Amino acid sequence: MWSRSGTSIWRSGANEIVGLIGDNGAGKSTLIKFVMGVLRPTSGRLYIRDWLVDTHAYSVRQAHRWRIEAVHQEKSLADRQPPLWRNLFVGRQITNRFGFIDVRRQRAIANQIPHEQIGFRGAGIDADSTVGQLSGGERQGIAIGRAMHFDADLIILDEPTVALAVKEVQKVLDFVRRIKDSGRACIYIGHNLAHVHDLADRLVVLDRGEIVGVIRKGEISLAELTRYLIDLQATRERTVA
Repeated sequence: MWSRSGTSIWRSGANEIVGLIGDNGAGKSTLIKFVMGVLRPTSGRLYIRDWLVDTHAYSVRQAHRWRIEAVHQEKSLADRQPPLWRNLFVGRQITNRFGFIDVRRQRAIANQIPHEQIGFRGAGIDADSTVGQLSGGERQGIAIGRAMHFDADLIILDEPTVALAVKEVQKVLDFVRRIKDSGRACIYIGHNLAHVHDLADRLVVLDRGEIVGVIRKGEISLAELTRYLIDLQATRERTVA
C-alpha cells in the first residue's frame, strides 16, 4: 500500500511492521483515516497494491475489500454487545442461504479466534465471554484476532497500548509480533518510542502532515531517536514563533 503527497512517498510492505511516529498534530491519525476511507484527502494520491484509488469514492467498506483493517486505541470492542461473538461480526455477519444470521457458525469461529489467531492459552475466553470483563490487553488481542480472521493484508494499530498496565502492554506487543509472523503488514502508531523502536522494521516520521524521515531498524538507537524527535519539535516551535 502506497500513500503519496507531493514528493513524499510512504509504503508498507508484506511481513513488515512500520512504526508511524511524530508529535501531537503531526498528522498520524489523519493519515490513517485517509487510508481507512473515514476521511477524504483534499490533495495527494492513494495507491493500494500499485493501483491508484479514487479517493472521492473510497470508503471504509472498500478499505475492507482491499483487506485493510484498523484497531483503535480504545473501544475496539463494544460493551453494549456483551457476548464476544457478536462483537467479532458487527456489520459483517455470516448468513445462511435464507439470509438469516448463522449464529452457530459465528459462535464456532469466535471460539477459534482467541486461540488460533492470537494464541490465548486455556479456556478462559470463549464466544460467550462478556466483553466488559476482559482486560485491556485481552480486548486489543481479540480486536487484532478479528482483523486477522477477516484475512487483512494490512492491520493498522492506533496507540494499542494506551492506558494499559505493564503486563498487559507486553501481551499486546506479542500480539503485534504475531501479525508479522503470519506474513501480514502492520502500521503501528505509538507515542511510546521504546515500543515502536523495538517492534518496527522501519520508522516513518511525520511532522505537520509531511514525511520528514524514514529510518530502518538498527540505523538509530532509542536515545538517538528520542533526541531526533526533541530536536524536530524544537525546530518546529522556532519556525512557528
